[in-house]
Amino acid sequence: MMIDFVPDDGLYPFASRWFDSSVGRLHYMDEGSGPPLLFCHGSPTWSFLYRKIVKGLRDRYRCIAVDYLGFGLSERPASFGYTIAEHTTVLGELVDHLQLDGFIVMGQDWGGPIGLGAATERADRVRGMVLGNTVFWPIEPLANRAFSVIMSSRPMQRRILERNLLVEQFLLGRLGPTLTDVEADQYRMVQPTAEARCGLAVMPREIRVARPLLERLAEDVPALLGDKRTLAVWGMRDMVFRPRACLPRIRATFTDLEVVELSQAGHFIQEDAPDQIVSAIASRFP
Repeated sequence: MMIDFVPDDGLYPFASRWFDSSVGRLHYMDEGSGPPLLFCHGSPTWSFLYRKIVKGLRDRYRCIAVDYLGFGLSERPASFGYTIAEHTTVLGELVDHLQLDGFIVMGQDWGGPIGLGAATERADRVRGMVLGNTVFWPIEPLANRAFSVIMSSRPMQRRILERNLLVEQFLLGRLGPTLTDVEADQYRMVQPTAEARCGLAVMPREIRVARPLLERLAEDVPALLGDKRTLAVWGMRDMVFRPRACLPRIRATFTDLEVVELSQAGHFIQEDAPDQIVSAIASRFP
């Protein structure tokens, strides 16, 4: 299934590019020239999340922002499981297809494990990382695990599929970022039907089911990427990955680390503090 949606070109003025992965057609943007920056979104977003950051950096960097299968403009293949492990494999295929070398990977939310999973397998080609409100270890807090159980239940799965719950409640709800109606529609309209939301529905379950992958990352990231130049940009008002719990683990993992605290930002830092993120990346990776 392909998505019949054209983003607002005033908000998303980027050429669409396509990659035929081993399991489905992947949409991505590839803007500018210079050191490659690979932007990895989480749930329930897509590459639109990075629009302001790409606009701010494409004069100095090659900015690549991907839509995972099941998200954004990418295909929704019926045979795909939409797990974090599968998304990681497909992202790695794109990295190899684009022949990225000396690249910097930025991940937020599930984009952290997906981006870092692809990066650990290509550590010799990684220049550095930008981590924002994400984890690369098993997700233990009771609130997160309870969310996983509740959202994986049959009634809530039906709401995710039929009512677009994750987008309407958690991204566009009162605790989400402040967006214009047109911006909000770019998130709504790219997930127009229950069939188009199949990838969204898998994500809450992965908080628990992806534990083996996260356990492996907890070992591989320090061992393979721990000495790479790293930037953490953290929304200090995030209720999903709370800074008090996460930042000490980030600090303990990387030997060459800078932390930028985004005091007014919540979970979706790319919407809440894009200018600060642009400045931090440009300063950290000149």
